[in-house]
Amino acid sequence: MIPHMTYQQYRTARKLVHQCCNYDDGNCLALSGWDTCVCVQSISYSLLCRWFRAAVLPVDGELYSALFPRNGMKLCAECKRLFCPGSNRAKYCPTCAAKVHRRQKTASERRRRASGVDK
Repeated sequence: MIPHMTYQQYRTARKLVHQCCNYDDGNCLALSGWDTCVCVQSISYSLLCRWFRAAVLPVDGELYSALFPRNGMKLCAECKRLFCPGSNRAKYCPTCAAKVHRRQKTASERRRRASGVDK
């Protein structure tokens, strides 16, 4: 399965392509042989180059984990980043969980005060 990247992920991968040992002024030495061949990873939104996937992509851990999530990882409903949940009910990463909890508690208190019911 070849993952497809978003525009921001593509831009990050384009910067990483220059670190590849097969990259030579926009050409791929592994593909070229005698002719010049454009590096496919620098023009594609999918991860086509196996060498790039194996050797260069793990350098950027955040991009690598976003494109190849491990088992048990979830996507945060708030910030859309991957996180490892503490339980099967977790929807938010730890940083967003505090913000969402505070927002929900504030809304609950407003509703309680508006209804006129005191504790």
